[in-house]
Amino acid sequence: MLIVVRHGRTPANAAGLLLGRADPALDEVGEEQARLVAQWIGPVDKVVSSPLLRARQTAAAFGSEVHVDERFIELDYGVYDGLPVGAIPAEVWKKWRNDPSYAPEGGESYDGLNERVAAGATELALEALEHNIVIVTHVSPIKSILSWSLGGVDDVAFKARVGQPSVTRITITAAGPVLHSFNESPPVVH
Repeated sequence: MLIVVRHGRTPANAAGLLLGRADPALDEVGEEQARLVAQWIGPVDKVVSSPLLRARQTAAAFGSEVHVDERFIELDYGVYDGLPVGAIPAEVWKKWRNDPSYAPEGGESYDGLNERVAAGATELALEALEHNIVIVTHVSPIKSILSWSLGGVDDVAFKARVGQPSVTRITITAAGPVLHSFNESPPVVH
């Protein structure tokens, strides 16, 4: 099974900022969320993480060796990284929603995100036939993994909310991925 975990809270998350490739640490609430989500999931066979600090700190709470995989890094929001979500111009949101090839200045498209995340998930799927693998990542890669598990639903990015922290479970079968659960909320501090 692939067990996909969103990292714990950071000060930027708490402030409502668009947090892409910026690399803040978890705040105290985020550290407690990481500890509790790891405890709630229990022992796993492998832990994979985005290279960003907030994901690596959450992954470390599992007490296992952490395998960093660049393919699970957050979407690059380019010039909009670090801005309040409400400060992003309406026309930019419209472009993101309507054109998966759109990339903001200095950023990345959803097509690019989906390609790299699908490659990472597909690579781990064979191992997940027999092992429980945790992937600690971010909102956009989680939505991308959700799309991958459902056979490539293109517009899932704006039709799914990913809580913090949250757990998505994907059972891997001989026939392919099967969404087991999405956006589970462990008993954590908010």
